[in-house]
Amino acid sequence: MAYDIADPARLRRVCVLMEDRGECLQRSVFLCGLSLAERAELKSLVTDVIGLGPLRSAPPIRTLGKPCTLPDPSAKIV
Repeated sequence: MAYDIADPARLRRVCVLMEDRGECLQRSVFLCGLSLAERAELKSLVTDVIGLGPLRSAPPIRTLGKPCTLPDPSAKIV
């Protein structure tokens, strides 16, 4: 997920949501391995925080070169 939010309060609230659910690649870009239910929940939470109306469906993300692989969700990093 990538976002650009000008309001500092809303930016911080979205950042906290994202830090709990994904890996920060750079300031406002997060890589998230989410189930369909988790993605729907996050979309709803972010929409509520930033105050958007209904979202239109986004095109799928396409990668060039080596595909991105997400870690096994059951893996524990110590």
